[in-house]
Amino acid sequence: MIKVLIVDDSAFMRSALTRMLEEDPEIKVIGQAGDGEEGLRKVEELNPDLVTLDLEMPRLDGIGMLERLMKTNPKPVLIVSSLSVEGAEPTLRALEAGALDFIPKYQEGGYSLDFLRRELHGKIKAVARRGRFMRPLASPRVESRSRVEVPVASGFRPRPSFSLSRNAVSSPSGVREQFRFPAHSLGGASPMGHVLPSAARVGRPKRDIVAIGVSTGGPPAVQKVLSALPADFPACILIAQHMPATFTEAFARRLDNVCKIHVSEARGGDKIGPGLAYVCPGGRHLRLDMHGPLPFIDVVSEPADALYKPSVNVLMESAGNSMGRRVVGVTMTGMGSDGVEGSRILKEKGGYLIAQNEASCVVYGMPKAVVDAGLADEVVGVDSLAASIQDALYR
Repeated sequence: MIKVLIVDDSAFMRSALTRMLEEDPEIKVIGQAGDGEEGLRKVEELNPDLVTLDLEMPRLDGIGMLERLMKTNPKPVLIVSSLSVEGAEPTLRALEAGALDFIPKYQEGGYSLDFLRRELHGKIKAVARRGRFMRPLASPRVESRSRVEVPVASGFRPRPSFSLSRNAVSSPSGVREQFRFPAHSLGGASPMGHVLPSAARVGRPKRDIVAIGVSTGGPPAVQKVLSALPADFPACILIAQHMPATFTEAFARRLDNVCKIHVSEARGGDKIGPGLAYVCPGGRHLRLDMHGPLPFIDVVSEPADALYKPSVNVLMESAGNSMGRRVVGVTMTGMGSDGVEGSRILKEKGGYLIAQNEASCVVYGMPKAVVDAGLADEVVGVDSLAASIQDALYR
C-alpha cells in the first residue's frame, strides 16, 4: 500500500485527487494539507510514502516546502502543476529542488481530471519506489575518494569515484556498470564540479553526435549531465525529453543558463556543430537526416500516432540511419520502453549505446529496456554519464 499526502490550497482539488487516487486499491490517501507549513507538519505526523504538491499556495508555497522537506525529511514528491507557459519555470525549479516528476493539473479550457486520473496511478507507483534512495541534504552521504597522483605532463588525472569502490562491476547482463548514485535528488551541479580529462580521449573524436532519450525524472538529470560538459565539447547533442510543448522552451533556456555549451529549443534547419545542444519541442519529433553529404536537423509532426511526442524511437532511428557510427545514443531515466527499437537500429548501424543505471534513475524503465535487449555498451550512474559520453566519442 502506497501512503499519499496531498498538499494543495484548493479544497476542490484535494477532494478530487483523493477520489481519483483511492480508485486504485494499492494507493491510500492518509492526509491532506492546504499550504506548505501544514504540509511539513503532516509529513512529520503521518510519514507518507509520497507527497503530491501544488506550487502556488499561501503562507509557504510549494518550492519553499520542497526546500525545507529535502533538508530534513526527504520524500518522493510529485508536482501537480499548471501546463501554462507561466507554470513551466516554477515547475522546473521544483524539479531542481528535489521533486521527482510533475503532471498537469489543468490546461487551457479548464481542469483536466480525466488526464489526471490516467497519469496519477502509474506515476505514483513508479515514483514512490524512489523513496528508499533518498537522503537529507543537511547530512549528505560522503563517500571516500582515493586520489592517484599522476605527473601533470601525462595530460590527465583519473576520474574521482563516488562509490565505495573505484572499480566498475559487472551487472547481471554482463555490461560494465559504474558508480551507484544514492542521493535524494538529481538536480544541481555534479559533485565532481567538472569532468576531468580521460586517457581514452586521444586524437580526433570518431563520433560527433550525441542523441539523448529521457522521460520521467529527466530535467534535473539532463541538467546534471550537460552542465558537466566543457565549452569545447566536440559534438552536437540532440535531446528527446518527454515534456509538454509549453515547457520545452523554458527547459532549454534553463539549461543554456547553467551550461558551458549552448542549448536551445530545436527548429528545423538548425546548425549541426560542436558545443551545441537542441531540445525537441514538446508535441513534435526531432529527426537527424542527411541533405546530400551534410546532416541536418528536422522538427516534424509525423508519426502523428506516436505514443510519445517527442519520440525517442524517432530520434534514435533517424540518427542511426543517417549517421550510424558517428552517433552516441544515451537512454536516461523514464517510464516505459520508448527508444529501445530506435536504439536497436542505431546499434545495428554502428552506434555506441550508453544506459543510465537503475540506482540513479527516478524510474528505471527506458534504460532497462535497452539493457534487457542486450543493446547497451555501458551502464553508468548519472554522475558518470558526462565523462562516459566524452569517452565514447573516441571509441
